Amino acid sequence: MTTEASPKAGRREWIGLAVLALPAMLIAMDMSVLYLAIPHLSADLSPNSSELLWILDIYGFLIAGFLITMGNIGDRIGRRKLLMLGAGAFGVASILAAYSPNAETLIASRALLGIAGATLMPSTLALIRNMFHDPAQRTAAIGAWMTSFMVGMTIGPLVGGALLENFWWGSAFLLAVPAMVLLLATAPALLPEYRDPNPGRMDFPSVGLSLAAVLPNIYGIKEIAKDGIDLLPIAAIVLGVIMGVIFVRRQRTLESPMLDLRLFTNRKFAASLGTLTLTIFAMSGVFFFLAQYLQLVLGLSAFEAGLWTLPQAIAMAVAALVTPALAKRIRPAYLMASGLVIAVMGFAMFTQLDGADDLALIVSGMVVFSIGLSPMMILGMDLIMGAVSPEKAGAASALSETNQEFAMAIGVALLGSAGTAVYRDSLADNMPTDVPAAAAESARDSLGEATVVAQVTPNGAELLDAARQAFTDALHLNAYISIGLVSLAAVLVAVLLRHVPASGNSDAPTPETEPEESSEKHLAQL
Repeated sequence: MTTEASPKAGRREWIGLAVLALPAMLIAMDMSVLYLAIPHLSADLSPNSSELLWILDIYGFLIAGFLITMGNIGDRIGRRKLLMLGAGAFGVASILAAYSPNAETLIASRALLGIAGATLMPSTLALIRNMFHDPAQRTAAIGAWMTSFMVGMTIGPLVGGALLENFWWGSAFLLAVPAMVLLLATAPALLPEYRDPNPGRMDFPSVGLSLAAVLPNIYGIKEIAKDGIDLLPIAAIVLGVIMGVIFVRRQRTLESPMLDLRLFTNRKFAASLGTLTLTIFAMSGVFFFLAQYLQLVLGLSAFEAGLWTLPQAIAMAVAALVTPALAKRIRPAYLMASGLVIAVMGFAMFTQLDGADDLALIVSGMVVFSIGLSPMMILGMDLIMGAVSPEKAGAASALSETNQEFAMAIGVALLGSAGTAVYRDSLADNMPTDVPAAAAESARDSLGEATVVAQVTPNGAELLDAARQAFTDALHLNAYISIGLVSLAAVLVAVLLRHVPASGNSDAPTPETEPEESSEKHLAQL
């Protein structure tokens, strides 16, 4: 069937996209730059171990916890308004964090940064959905937004390292302030306001339930990833699951729910969300081990390791430019599935690492899998946003990002635990005989601990070699798991989304007119 062409975005929208890319880049940088600053702020503020963990974790906890709430608020009060409120709060919190006189103030500042960050992410994606109605243009816009996020993650350690070499630890937080001022100054002129004209009443019990569902789960998963299975994190996850079930049941009874469960009856939305989640889960475990491999196995400094991730960022930027052009001619299912096959080749390179002089191989693998994952990341997000009406874009983007937070956290917890088990078993089998029992037990905790123990233990060089080989074995396991999961994602994408036309197909129905099909019908068709 032929439908009326969607309106094209003009110069104002494209300039506005550059403004929207700033928050995405800064949030990504803020996630990585703090780890470099930890030794400096620890020397200055003297936090205890519990305070240090909260300084590191509370930002991510509150971003994940408040995403759904902030997405719904943006749909009600306006995405631009929420973005500007969040930008102002983010700038103020950054200044408070930079000049924190003690650990308690820094924790509170990081908490405010997390809540403010939760306003920025769904607002930027929702505004992109509202500004770019043409499918091909929206794909290109989301590709640029995704690139800015990945570039932020890559350059975070580099910029942070440069700042910390020349200034005090608080300078890493001040990096966000000029960008937030620029956003506040230009947003009224460049970003049009959008809100749901009929949002319904805000259900505050649902707000509480969503926080009670997300926060304990994220806390429990992260604690298991760091310290292994224990009673407290398991109890937190059980509590979060119970609250999640109550939250979902309440949504079924509301006239204007925070989470519209009907979204999951749209095949484009549900399949894109599911396969994107599976892909992020698969890559998270490898990411977790790669960062350590570069520094603890190959012996690079944090700054050098960051430099060697630049080819990966460049590859993703190039793929983000090429993907929208290919999406005009190739169905997204086949483009994403082909990309995932390329990603599998990149993960396969990691199975050939031997813990020796293989920097070129690891960088090549990172470039290949980044090129392959880019179409899935860009088109998956594009299909999620394109499957909903502009009025519900904030809630949809928040749900997608919350899901990705869970996928990343669970991936690190489960795949990290599997890799750690391999590391411990392999090191136990190859432990030098003259290493004292207490030192051997410490070395089996982590490669970082083994590096410390090797410096004060007889025959430490042999112990370190064995630990590095055990860690390489753990990385191999994660690479094989990722190969299997990404291969599965490629098959699912090709099958579940084969009905979606290329963005350049003028006969494609618009998201507003595309009929929603029930999940049962999709299963029957498969």
